[in-house]
Amino acid sequence: MRGLEVFAGPLADFDPAGAPAEPVDLFLSWLREAVAAGVPDAHAMTLSTLAEDGGPDARVLILKNVDGDGWQFAVHAASPKGRQLAHRPYAALTFYWPLHGRQVRIRGVVEPASPEQSAADLLARAPSARAEVLLGRQSEHLENLEDRDRAFTAALARIEAEPALVSQEWTLCTLVPARIEFWQADKGRLHNRLRYERPDRHSAWERHLLWP
Repeated sequence: MRGLEVFAGPLADFDPAGAPAEPVDLFLSWLREAVAAGVPDAHAMTLSTLAEDGGPDARVLILKNVDGDGWQFAVHAASPKGRQLAHRPYAALTFYWPLHGRQVRIRGVVEPASPEQSAADLLARAPSARAEVLLGRQSEHLENLEDRDRAFTAALARIEAEPALVSQEWTLCTLVPARIEFWQADKGRLHNRLRYERPDRHSAWERHLLWP
């Protein structure tokens, strides 16, 4: 692995002194630059949670939205991540855009949206995605692919027959950040790191440079 090249592309510039007061503004700027540069799935992120046994768990999800309240994503309440967040409503998000040598790390508390907001999010998804949600057996053992395909076909038929049908377990979540780090790679390994911190959601953000 040591022979594989890292930070191969032309890295982006980042001057922490010019960073905005609000981290959301900097995040959206970096995200737009990643999209404009053709980074695949630039809105994909790793969601890290604590499993029931206390160990770490992680998976890649798609960011739904970001605003002054926080970063939004959706989970099925009966899925492993749904159960984990119900038990310990804390999580971390990680974005990585290799073409620019950038990552953003976000930690905070996770809050569920109202049933109405969650239903609206689900109804905005494609019929096939909604049918997969209706299966309600995410991460359970599967005996064979034929069972999966039959269940999916039946769920899709329900969606087509009842266009307004939603799963009550679909949950839109907002990660309310307490700490956000912006990390800009440097080929000489003198990476620029800027962390925004606040004690609670009603306090102003503090900015701190970090050692590489």
